[in-house]
Amino acid sequence: MGLFDKFLGQSGKSKSSDDLQPQPDLTPCKTEQELIERYGGIVLDKQLDFGEYIGTSGWNFNTEKGEISFGPNIVFPMQVLGTISHSSQTWLWAWANPKAGHPESIIQQALNLKKYGEDNGIDLLRLDTFDFTKEELHLMGLIGAGISNSTAYYIADYGRGAMVMTIKSDKLDKLRKENHDRISTVFLQLISQFDMNHKLAFTHYLTAKGYTILEEGNNVTGTRNDKSITGEFDNFSRLSSLTA
Repeated sequence: MGLFDKFLGQSGKSKSSDDLQPQPDLTPCKTEQELIERYGGIVLDKQLDFGEYIGTSGWNFNTEKGEISFGPNIVFPMQVLGTISHSSQTWLWAWANPKAGHPESIIQQALNLKKYGEDNGIDLLRLDTFDFTKEELHLMGLIGAGISNSTAYYIADYGRGAMVMTIKSDKLDKLRKENHDRISTVFLQLISQFDMNHKLAFTHYLTAKGYTILEEGNNVTGTRNDKSITGEFDNFSRLSSLTA
């Protein structure tokens, strides 16, 4: 079972005392692949903390309040990105679904993603609906949470379909700690799920976690607080080995 299957229930264990550093401002991405390379690692990393926090609790959401809850004491503000219909296997962005009756306040991130897609020529973000599969929902979650710098994303399956939403919680952001040991696991899972330039994705992931980057030929080494990890890549930027 991979991280994408279990992230809502399990997480990494050991954490050090240093808070994660915010990701620096970067030039806009122009393709879906660039978005995954930019945000995939750090978003999946955040999912582990989120999954540990909510455990195996069931979910309930209130669109009028713009909240999702995992039991009476775990309530977060949410933003709805869109939904997939299991029967038709199509994606529909929240901003293109007036029948859902969502208040405009909870589709602001979806609207922002639309503008990002329009500004940078990314059809995934600017077309209102298209063929999609349940297995691809994590793509929307990773990209949406990455661009919006959300705390996490969540996929709520309601039988006839599934809704992808993002969550922003200052409380959870403050609880997040550096976890050096999980980098290898997260990165290997990421590159097994999506096609991308491994070297760029690794560099972006470490940068987002506040690591100092050193590139030597095909090697990329990230260092933080006397801990380091090195990725060795071939001439096609594919991962050959990871050494921590």
